[in-house]
Amino acid sequence: MTDDAVSASAKGATFMVLLQIGSRAVTFALNQILLRFLSPQLLGVAVQLELYIISTLYFSRECLRIATQRRSDGGVQAAINLSYLAVAAGLPIGALLAQMYLSTSHADVPYLTTALRINEFTIMVELLSEPGFVAVQQKMLYKTRAAAEASAVVMKTLATASLVFWSRYRSIDLGVLPFAAGELAYSSTLTLVYLWQTSSLARSTGFTLSPRKMESSPANPYILSLFSKPLLYLSASLYLQTGIKWLLTEGDKLLVSAFATLEDQGMYAVSANYGGLIARMLFRPIEDSCRNLFANLCATPNDQDQAVKNKSKTGEKAANNIRRAADILHNVLRVYGIASLLAFAIGPTAAPLLLQLVAGSRWTDSGAGEVLAIYCYCIPLLAINGVSEAFVSATASTKELQKQSIWMGAFSAGFALSAYVFLRVLEMGAKGLVLANCVNMALRIIFNLSFATGFFRRNGVEFKLLELLPNVFAVGVSAVVPSLLSRTTGLLGQYGLLGELVRVGAVWAIFALIVGVAERKFLITCYRSFWS
Repeated sequence: MTDDAVSASAKGATFMVLLQIGSRAVTFALNQILLRFLSPQLLGVAVQLELYIISTLYFSRECLRIATQRRSDGGVQAAINLSYLAVAAGLPIGALLAQMYLSTSHADVPYLTTALRINEFTIMVELLSEPGFVAVQQKMLYKTRAAAEASAVVMKTLATASLVFWSRYRSIDLGVLPFAAGELAYSSTLTLVYLWQTSSLARSTGFTLSPRKMESSPANPYILSLFSKPLLYLSASLYLQTGIKWLLTEGDKLLVSAFATLEDQGMYAVSANYGGLIARMLFRPIEDSCRNLFANLCATPNDQDQAVKNKSKTGEKAANNIRRAADILHNVLRVYGIASLLAFAIGPTAAPLLLQLVAGSRWTDSGAGEVLAIYCYCIPLLAINGVSEAFVSATASTKELQKQSIWMGAFSAGFALSAYVFLRVLEMGAKGLVLANCVNMALRIIFNLSFATGFFRRNGVEFKLLELLPNVFAVGVSAVVPSLLSRTTGLLGQYGLLGELVRVGAVWAIFALIVGVAERKFLITCYRSFWS
């Protein structure tokens, strides 16, 4: 893996982030208008239906997506063949989860069953995009992926908003049908763009988007001459782990569905959506790019004994790639650590003010502002866990992934216990759920960083966790900022909400400048490393 490839990954991730921001800006504006028309109950049901789609897609394709990012002798075609298993798995998994939802849901919302059936069809449409998605990932075509996802997000929002506004104009209660229509628009657009963009690439590079028989060999056997045996076994070993990961990732939605009213679910959804906006726009593209990059830099025969693996990686190029991976992981994690200072110091004060500005006092008065303030502590943990977990999934052997599954099972128990304490014992409601998520993320980060340290040590590379921490001076200043914000409350009170935003914004700008100066050497080094 050359420095040019690393730079290309960084630029591709940057392009994805910028396009995500542009598309999200359009959808953000429309969503703020939608909030004025939607009730918390309706939004709560919409969240449940979205969870159904996410869960079905996750169990259908997640382990296959991770496996196909590993390189095999069959190249792109072997990965495309494997992606069709996701299409086959989608129908039974979707039908089973839909039946489970109908048997447990008691929501009194018009067209709920119809919307659920539309979502079943939507899932199959989106799964048809998997061959194109795999080709894009294998070829590192980040611009194509960004264009597909941005177009799909915009079409989803336009379809949803159009039906909501039309139903209001005609005084027709469509219930959750607008959300189902939006999901269908998203999946259809995503699939069309992926298949259209990759069809020409397939003709020019020699692979096909349809399954094609492969030649088996002792070193790279195939099942039914279609599916790479090593990749298929890796997918199978990942399935249990992805199930536990899904429980940890979506556990907050399950808990809020079990313990909260639909109105409370809607308020929590608003807080989580705003809090996760940065994660979706910024952290997710970086995480996906890093996973693909680490899989290339640290490529090794994962199923062999560790000693054999070490002997097979004695070449200077392989050693340089491992060192490069360590540098990249170190730089990304430290940048996240610096950004965490801004989130911890300013976020809890700024978040309720911004929510009141974009969603109105109706949602702020409901308590969503306080939940969003607590969520600011969870955002940096989401970022650090995402990139560190990307490293684990890209480099761990099958045995190591099985070990991770056991630990993630323990983390699930820790998450459930902390949620019980915060929700039932301390009765903190949605705020307690956010804190339980923080516990969940912290446990996963500890495991991921422990794995990374051990991986680099085995390959003769030093990876110091203490060097990930921000500058001591920057940390000290960040500890003073909350006190400064509380002491200046009401300084511009005569100007209302606008005055408060100006006050917080001024403190944030000064604080960001101080942190930037304190970390200038490291930030300059990062810039030269990725974009030189």
